[in-house]
Amino acid sequence: MAILSYLIPVSLLLGGAGLAAFFWALRARQYEDPQGDAQRILSSDYDNHPKP
Repeated sequence: MAILSYLIPVSLLLGGAGLAAFFWALRARQYEDPQGDAQRILSSDYDNHPKP
């Protein structure tokens, strides 16, 4: 049972870090245009290498 005194704060800390990273990504506009990004990666202009 003593291990819970270590695991609970560590899990709360990791959860808080994940939540902070999510809010940072929102502020940095990482999720602004997911549909456009999905279409852009499928276009042939995305790849600069010549096709054989």
